[in-house]
Amino acid sequence: MGNIVAIVGRPNVGKSTLFNRLTKSRRAIVNEQAGTTRDRQYGKSEWNGREFSVIDTGGWVINSNDVFEEQIKHHVKLAIEEADVILFLVDIQNGITDYDLEVAQILRGSKKPVLLVSNKADTFDWQYNAAEFYKLGLGDPLIVSAINGLGTGDLLDKILTYFHPESNDEVEEELPRFAVVGRPNAGKSSLINAFIGEERTIVTDIAGTTRDTIYTRFNKFGHDFYLVDTAGIRKKAKVNEDIEYYSVVRSIRAIENSDVCILMIDATRGLESQDLNIFSLIQKNRKGLVVCVNKWDLVENKQTNDVKNIEKSIRERLAPFVDFPIIFTSATTKQRILKVIETASAVYENKFRKIPTAKLNEYLLPVIENYPPPAIKGKYIKIKYITQLPSTQIPTFVFFANLPQYVKEPYRRFLENKIRAKYDFTGTPIHVFIRQK
Repeated sequence: MGNIVAIVGRPNVGKSTLFNRLTKSRRAIVNEQAGTTRDRQYGKSEWNGREFSVIDTGGWVINSNDVFEEQIKHHVKLAIEEADVILFLVDIQNGITDYDLEVAQILRGSKKPVLLVSNKADTFDWQYNAAEFYKLGLGDPLIVSAINGLGTGDLLDKILTYFHPESNDEVEEELPRFAVVGRPNAGKSSLINAFIGEERTIVTDIAGTTRDTIYTRFNKFGHDFYLVDTAGIRKKAKVNEDIEYYSVVRSIRAIENSDVCILMIDATRGLESQDLNIFSLIQKNRKGLVVCVNKWDLVENKQTNDVKNIEKSIRERLAPFVDFPIIFTSATTKQRILKVIETASAVYENKFRKIPTAKLNEYLLPVIENYPPPAIKGKYIKIKYITQLPSTQIPTFVFFANLPQYVKEPYRRFLENKIRAKYDFTGTPIHVFIRQK
């Protein structure tokens, strides 16, 4: 389950470049989904068959007027708290600065594995400067150049040695897992408590394989599933300042370990940038989505068309993915709480919905004939055959065409919308691939 690697270091040592280099294999996939460029601080990386998450803590500075130093310390503490492996980036061309010494001091006191990475060894001659970094007391510096990739393979090999082995979950696989995520104070804990109620006896907590992920078994009213709750939601972060800042990192684990995410939005505050960040995490991890507008009871003088307007504005902000349920709840009065569970269960079903090939072709081929992909440079694109791939994480459809490279994103979206119009895939992402027939 999700290992997290965090990159720390002072500004301009190349954190983002290294981040892009480590996540590059996935970038192409991530970018296929429109709207994923909203946040650049979180990505997936894969090496030797192991997948892990990378966070660039530097990306999380929120328009701060703070003293520089304070910010860097925040990042380092965040990384120590949340990550499994920490990459401490230093600049081989600039040598050691006072900031580096401070960061090293904090890292030496942590119990986490720290890799000292001396970046910007862009030409061969630079590597002789690395010896200076032994002063930091963090072992051998690894020499890399994030710009041209020198040494990154060795770095990745080294990172993998620190991951906990892929242990088997004690969690029963076939039960759905729902994660409740959202900004602080949106009412996650109240919702979880409303689900579980006082009947704690039914609830069994199983610590997941990932540090701090708790699975709470919920089995009543004919529903049986796990609530994924990261400890972050249960215990207040040790660091009380940048609550906003922590909520995203806290959500990463819960999202990665779930099938369907229940995104809580505070009705009294509307959709904020933090919500968009969490939404884009859910998208990148290809999870089902239920949006829960909570604290609905606190909204003053509700008009009948309010619900419609709010729904509309939420879908506009989260476009192009708009096919997801929105539920107005109040965790305190338990209004429509059961509806949330029912909807999440339905989304989970949708994620595994299989459409027979014959039916797909019978429905989609005439649609495509009426609206073929636009011709490019006088070449006509013919789509001959459609099938849904078996056993994929989310519903994946392959359209076989003579010139797949000419089918552009808008047409792919058109195909996806046609599939959604006919079959119930509400709340789940869909993949549409065009392949050579």
